[in-house]
Amino acid sequence: MNEATTDSVSEVVIVGSGVAGLSAAVYAARADLEPIVLEGPEPGGQLTLTTDVENYLGFPDGVGGMELIQRGKEQAERFGAEFEHATVEEATLDDRPFELELSNGNTLRTRALIVATGASARWVGADGEDEMMGYGVSTCATCDGAFHRGDDVLVIGGGDSAMEEALFLAKFADSVTVVHRRDELRASEVMAKRARNHDVISFRWNTELVEIRGSQAEGVTGATLVSHPDGHPTERDESAVERETVDAGGIFYAVGHVPNTDFLAETSIELADSGHLRTQEGLTTETAVEGVFGAGDVMDPHYRQAITSAGTGSMAALDAETWLEQQAVRETPAAAEAPADD
Repeated sequence: MNEATTDSVSEVVIVGSGVAGLSAAVYAARADLEPIVLEGPEPGGQLTLTTDVENYLGFPDGVGGMELIQRGKEQAERFGAEFEHATVEEATLDDRPFELELSNGNTLRTRALIVATGASARWVGADGEDEMMGYGVSTCATCDGAFHRGDDVLVIGGGDSAMEEALFLAKFADSVTVVHRRDELRASEVMAKRARNHDVISFRWNTELVEIRGSQAEGVTGATLVSHPDGHPTERDESAVERETVDAGGIFYAVGHVPNTDFLAETSIELADSGHLRTQEGLTTETAVEGVFGAGDVMDPHYRQAITSAGTGSMAALDAETWLEQQAVRETPAAAEAPADD
C-alpha cells in the first residue's frame, strides 16, 4: 500500500470536475457525505473550452463555460466538498473499501465512488486548433451552432455524428460543407441520405483540414484543406496533394469522442465497446459494481450536453447516498446481535 495512504475512509470520492462531477459534489456535500473531488488533468472538463453557453437553464443572457464551472466549484466548496488536483492511476474495486492510487502519490479509500471523468473529443491535429478551440472551432453544434447564423461553416467527419452536426448547423448557417478524408461516408444510410438531400449541405470528398485561419479576437475566418483523389491526403507526400484555402466562419469537429475510462480497464466495471461506462438498465446511475456510479459523458454517448451531465451528476449523488444508507442499515443489525458483556 502506498505510504501516502491514510487510515481514514471517505464516504464518497468523485472522479472528475466537469458539470457532472460538480453537480454530484453539490448534492453529496449537502447530504453531509463530505465528498472528495479529483479534478483531473483539465479541471472543469470540456465546458471550459466553450466561451459562451446559451442553453443552460437559468442563464437567459448566457454564461461563459469557465464561469459556469467556477461557480459550480464554489457552490460545492460552500457545502463542504474538498478538491484535489490528481487523476486516478489505478483503482481497486474488488475489496471494500475501494482503493484509488492517485497521480500525486496519494491513495484514497472510499465506500462509494462516482465516476464523472467525461469523454474527450477527438481533435484532428490541424495547425491553430489549440488557439481557436472555443473561438469558432467547436466539438458541439448543439452548444455553439446558434452563434453561426449566416456563416459558412465546415464539419469535419463522416459518421452519424458528423451528419447530425451538419443537419443541425443547416438551421443557422448559410452553407455547411462536410469535409471527409474518404470518398464515402461511414454514417448510416438514413443519416447520409438526409444530409445529401439538404440544400444547404455539400461535401468535400478525399479532403482533410490542416490549418485553421483567424484569431481569438476575430474568430475563425478560413481554413486550409488538402485533398487527394485516393483519399487520406495527410498520409501522402505533400507534393502529391492539392492545397486550397477556403473561407469559413466556423469549424465543427465530429470525429468522435473517447471516454476517459482507462483507469477502469482492469477492474470489474463493465465498459461498452465504445469505452463508455455501462450503467444498469432503468433510470439509475448504478454500475455492475455495487457502490460505483457513473455520471455525465463518460456514460452518455448520445446527449453529451451540460444540462444532461448535471442531471446525471445529481442522480449519481442521490443513488450513492441511498446505497450508503442501505449499507449502514445492513451493518447495524449485525452489531446489535453481538452478545452483551455479563
